[in-house]
Amino acid sequence: MENGDYKDVPENANEHCPGTQSESAGKSDACKGCPNQEACATAPKGPDPDLVTIVERMATVKHKILVLSGKGGVGKSTFSAQLSYSLAAMDFQVGLLDIDICGPSIPKMLGLEGQEIHQSNLGWSPVYVESNLGVMSIGFMLPNPDEAVIWRGPRKNGLIKQFLKDVYWGELDFLVIDAPPGTSDEHISIVQFLQATGIDGAIVVTTPQQVSLIDVRKEVSFCKKVGLKVLGVVENMSGLCQPLSVFRFMRTTETGEQKDMTEWILSYMKEKAPEMLDVVAYTEIFDSSAGGAGRMCSEMGIPFLGKVPLDPQLCKAAEEGRSCFSDDKCRVSASALKMIIDKLLAQQMISRIEDGA
Repeated sequence: MENGDYKDVPENANEHCPGTQSESAGKSDACKGCPNQEACATAPKGPDPDLVTIVERMATVKHKILVLSGKGGVGKSTFSAQLSYSLAAMDFQVGLLDIDICGPSIPKMLGLEGQEIHQSNLGWSPVYVESNLGVMSIGFMLPNPDEAVIWRGPRKNGLIKQFLKDVYWGELDFLVIDAPPGTSDEHISIVQFLQATGIDGAIVVTTPQQVSLIDVRKEVSFCKKVGLKVLGVVENMSGLCQPLSVFRFMRTTETGEQKDMTEWILSYMKEKAPEMLDVVAYTEIFDSSAGGAGRMCSEMGIPFLGKVPLDPQLCKAAEEGRSCFSDDKCRVSASALKMIIDKLLAQQMISRIEDGA
């Protein structure tokens, strides 16, 4: 078996790794210095009986979508939350599973901070935003939201497995899985655990600049190695975009001080050019001179789903734990997100849903 085969060899394993299921796992000379050595040496060998339970649990979930990012801070969780809100608004039954064990932000983005998980005779019950949108996260288990989760890989993997086999979602059209950045233990585990249940694929989120795309290329490579279909790439924070009327305007004086000119500018526009108040202003924040995510997708032969601008109103919606589609405040970002989600559904899902898949 070649090094890098996710079924048996961790992505960051040493060369000549004997495989996690080998009797010499963690004990051979090739294992010395490997970051997985201790976990491999102590892990049970042979088929995992929990996988049967996971298959049974996931039998009521029609579609499973992973949301990935090669780099942190690109808005992956924001996209996961708004994707879930959007699908629920279309009357789909939706579950949102947060497997970012060390940085669970989904409870806040869904307005569920302070909620707790409840046990029923069917298993753990998700926390519901609406009757057709349930959420599961380690954030619901922490006694203090400021408490750090300092866990090694095996313990994190154990909780992910528990989420999959113990949470009772009921009948779902979509399970959206928000993963942490990178290509580490959590990513290998979720693919392994769900392999037999069928995963539709992954949406990869990035920002336009090369420092992000370098890591995203690694994420795409990971997907290809583990046989996970890339449903498409979303370029987030693709320029600051908001109505001209909500900007603040400053002038630098001869002494270097900043003088607020907002009231004067807005009064002038109302009097002289009122039509300008409805104009949306756009400026790049990140360098996209190398072509951004669109060019990367073309080079790598994967779908490009579209761009979402950096919209302060979307950021505010995420902070307040609400849908950006519920009112007209996020008109710039909401329309961009809707186009991406409609494109995703049209290309990948609609036919199978209509067929009852």
